[in-house]
Amino acid sequence: MPIKRLLIANRGEIAVRIIRAARELGIETVQVHSAADADSRAVQLADRAIDIGPPQAAKSYLNVDAILEAARSAGADAIHPGYGFLAENADFADAVVAAGMAFVGPSGDTIRLMGDKAAARRQAQQAGVPTVPGSDGVIEDMDAAKALAVDLGFPVMIKAAAGGGGRGIRIAHSADEFATLAPQASSEALAAFGDGGIYVEKVIERARHIEVQVLGDGTDVVHCYERECSLQRRRQKVWEEAPSVALKPEVREGLCTSAVALAKSVGYSGAGTIEYLYDDATGDYYFIEMNTRIQVEHPVTEMICGVDLVAEMIRIAGGEKLRLAQAGLRASGHAIEVRLNAEDPANNFMPFPGQIAELTLPDGPGVRFDHMLYRGYQIPPFYDSLLGKLIVWGEDREHAMARLGRALGELSVTGLPTTAPLFQALLASDDVRASAVHTRWLEPWLEENQHMIMDRGGAAA
Repeated sequence: MPIKRLLIANRGEIAVRIIRAARELGIETVQVHSAADADSRAVQLADRAIDIGPPQAAKSYLNVDAILEAARSAGADAIHPGYGFLAENADFADAVVAAGMAFVGPSGDTIRLMGDKAAARRQAQQAGVPTVPGSDGVIEDMDAAKALAVDLGFPVMIKAAAGGGGRGIRIAHSADEFATLAPQASSEALAAFGDGGIYVEKVIERARHIEVQVLGDGTDVVHCYERECSLQRRRQKVWEEAPSVALKPEVREGLCTSAVALAKSVGYSGAGTIEYLYDDATGDYYFIEMNTRIQVEHPVTEMICGVDLVAEMIRIAGGEKLRLAQAGLRASGHAIEVRLNAEDPANNFMPFPGQIAELTLPDGPGVRFDHMLYRGYQIPPFYDSLLGKLIVWGEDREHAMARLGRALGELSVTGLPTTAPLFQALLASDDVRASAVHTRWLEPWLEENQHMIMDRGGAAA
């Protein structure tokens, strides 16, 4: 049944993004908001807005009962969770469906399966997808876990079976270190996700982070090629691009085909991302996890493929079959996204909520800025620091880099520090320009180049 009225159970730039996609589809939008977001851009753009509670996320954006009541009172027939908050909460997806509405995403069962990283790893193995050498599932016994780590050879990664965002992860370089860090990882995972289960994987030195965008309707699945997200700080992505210049055509084909096989094996519906580690030294790739939602970095895929991923997942949730055929999907050019955060890169990236004094946004050919900003807007201190995403497209990577430099030069946000100086400094790096990076490249570089960031304005707005 086509969706007529969509409730957005999120905030910030992704809420604005969903409202725009829905409007182009002729769908009415209902924006829920906390008291802190009453004057947000999403509230201003939506057809209707409903206050669901205090600023604290636990009392608003994570309050399932309040969100469902808002949806019922507004007559919504579907809910889009965006990313973060309840986006990968299987119980929430089930509750939406039980309330007679469509959940814009996969089923609760699929979220539950792929959200358990140990179970997802087993599913990948059954689908014939390579996985990082490690434990077959959750390890309950710490002595057994330590013995496996010794067999794998150090360093090893201790990972929480549930959750994400870099929490519940430790890297051990020796047996003694493992004995200390494994209980820490388990305790952190239990506190953050309510599940202390851990598993162990061999660390792939100098790995790249490659992910494949998939779209499915529960039966058919297509891929929209890959993104590279190797520039990370504290396991959080700061810069993403598509396609990856590191992959040979035959590797790309194998990697994308494996992602489709895994998504088909779970009857995937909606937009999802399958993440891999790629070993530059050997050309091997390994599945690490699946994100059962739209991702922050989805625009770079949209830019090279010409597909509105948010609109497609709304159509699918409304009962439409997948409109895209793999043979008709082609990647063109190169796209880069950088995440503009309200953080001070000259002060250990301290979050810095404040008021937007002046705002000048870049535009012109091949430039897109997904954001939630306006002049005078007060950034709430209760949520993550993402302000927006600057995305550029070029005929090739060199062109995209030049366009990113031009767009950053046009961008001006005053009243608070942002991470824009970081990206200007990265553009000057020979390693970045040559794409000679890996997932642990950025943090040592930051320590060595703090002066460069400060010179480019990182200390003040």
